Amino acid sequence: MHNLTIENYVKAIYQVCARADKDAASTGELATALSVSPGTVTSMLKTLSEAGLAEYMKYEGVSLTQAGRTLALRVLRRHRLIELFLVRTLDLTWDEVHEEAEHMEHAVSDLLVDRIDEYLGYPDTDPHGDPIPRADGTMVSVDSKKLTKWDAAEPFRLIRVMDQTSDFLRYLTEESLAPGCEGKIIAFRAEAGVLTIEVDGRQTTLGLDAADKLLVSALT
Repeated sequence: MHNLTIENYVKAIYQVCARADKDAASTGELATALSVSPGTVTSMLKTLSEAGLAEYMKYEGVSLTQAGRTLALRVLRRHRLIELFLVRTLDLTWDEVHEEAEHMEHAVSDLLVDRIDEYLGYPDTDPHGDPIPRADGTMVSVDSKKLTKWDAAEPFRLIRVMDQTSDFLRYLTEESLAPGCEGKIIAFRAEAGVLTIEVDGRQTTLGLDAADKLLVSALT
């Protein structure tokens, strides 16, 4: 059994690497992700290395071993299934479930998580559109782009929200934007730093920073 600190670290390493599409995470990136000092990260990386969960290379960063990746995916599986369970069964909103899942992900057994998965019908994604790892560690992959990189001539489907802070999710709720909604780009004004989209007949203007946090795919 691994303690919650180790689980949080391997999860953070996996997420930092996945979001930037790279093999290693820097100590600075991990310190930011975990809200700790770089010195604390460096100390913990020695523990992860001794446990065979990560490899640290000076000037290159830290990468997960196969054992570390397996553990990270198990934690993410628990977290994302718990989030979806709380939304579907207890009617929590998608901006409320992250903190709850952060606490619960370390306490539930894999058996209970598997039962939750079965109860929910083996879902592919959580409320924010993040892919849910299967029990064997595989995940559904969907071709997507940031909204700012999308071809304005093509309609899109919003499939994932990368910023899951409560304030940002509440803002998206107010604008009726959530994974699964469909729309198109009406105007892109780079000089003003905004783009306008139409979703369900309603127009919304987003700052490019906000639009960069939304992943979209083609309609099928």
